[in-house]
Amino acid sequence: MTSFALPATFFDAPQFLARLQEIHPEFACVTKLQSSNGPMAQAFSWKERTFANRWAIHPMEGWDGTADGLPTEDTLRRWGNFGRSGAALIWGGEAFAVTPEGRANPHQLHQGSHAEVLQGLQELMAALRAGQGEAGLQPKQSYVGLQLTHSGRWARPSATQLSPRTMMRHDFLDDKVGIQDDSALLTDAELADLPQAYADAACLAEQAGFDFVDIKCCHGYLLHESLAAHDRPGPYGGSFENRTRLFREIVHAVRQACPALDLGVRLSATDTLDGGFAEASEFLSLLESLEISWVNLTQGSPYYCSHLQRPAAFPPSDGIPPTEDPLHAVWHHLQVTRALKQKHPKLIFLGTGYTYLQDYLAHVAEYEVGEGFVDFVGIGRMVLSYPEMPQDHLAGRPFVRKKICRTFSDCTTGPRNGMRSGCYPLDPEYRSREEAKKVRELRPNRKG
Repeated sequence: MTSFALPATFFDAPQFLARLQEIHPEFACVTKLQSSNGPMAQAFSWKERTFANRWAIHPMEGWDGTADGLPTEDTLRRWGNFGRSGAALIWGGEAFAVTPEGRANPHQLHQGSHAEVLQGLQELMAALRAGQGEAGLQPKQSYVGLQLTHSGRWARPSATQLSPRTMMRHDFLDDKVGIQDDSALLTDAELADLPQAYADAACLAEQAGFDFVDIKCCHGYLLHESLAAHDRPGPYGGSFENRTRLFREIVHAVRQACPALDLGVRLSATDTLDGGFAEASEFLSLLESLEISWVNLTQGSPYYCSHLQRPAAFPPSDGIPPTEDPLHAVWHHLQVTRALKQKHPKLIFLGTGYTYLQDYLAHVAEYEVGEGFVDFVGIGRMVLSYPEMPQDHLAGRPFVRKKICRTFSDCTTGPRNGMRSGCYPLDPEYRSREEAKKVRELRPNRKG
């Protein structure tokens, strides 16, 4: 394993700042938190609503629903914790599959298998609102979305095997999922049917009380792959216009079905640390033309470049140790977001890649928002171990160090091996479960 200093080993913020600037002279943080008087506590106005702060919760792919796509007690507990965080922006806290066959795992929430799917979404909102009440946050002070997804190449509706449905052939990615012929390719007719599935799911979200839906275009899933289908023939591949056709058709269908519902997009801007993102900027221009203002920028994929998508000190059971300080990947997230925000100042950006900063997460968040480089800062894994972090920061309380996510990646190792996703090392609820021992045994050798 490459040697580097973990964030927790830095004595104070000035020492951490010195390390950041070794990575890049423009990589910075505040050395003294302003908390309730700082940038993260600034209100944000959108239409007729004013959000209480600049903290956000990222969407996560749950592994704890029923086979019919309904929430369980574990799912509702997560959503209650999202609310208890006090974060004003809940960006599609759940990746909700628009078809049963589009699930990335057999326990992902989805529509199409159970008549009570609306009730399930209403239960999520009720759990969230109860948590927000505990945090002293009123519904009108927050903005809540549901992420709509189809897993495409990474679909696994059955526990026994992947069931990939792809936009294109790709030697490396085909090999990753065992594709040997064209049988996994979605036909043009099948793609043309998908916008209605998205529209149906969006209307369910609206009925359940969500403020917006996220049309997921990231992490190698179907719509992300559609944007990369340069070699696909026909109306859904080749030119930029064709590669964005499915996305545009989905947007049109959702707006026709529920015109009052807002839309956002989570976008993987690039898949490599040295990759350009000119076409990402072109896609953001498309969003502007479609009057979509909300963008959650991410990079990479958990399946083929997790070191970029989710910077971590320790890999999951199917990963490899980092070959350089993960702070390089964090900086890449910030750098790309800064560049795209500068090119598209009217769009509202939510930033990704912060959890690895750990004890100094809020120091970097205050700097990035204070400088106008990003509008909101999101946390994902961190909320599994430490849901109160945003609240503690805004209140000026010191962080509870034993709750801070140390990027052990057990929340990924568990699902990779058929177990529920949670923080097995730090969350007492998951640490006490039988699965916690299994997850520890599955950890890669961290001395190699």
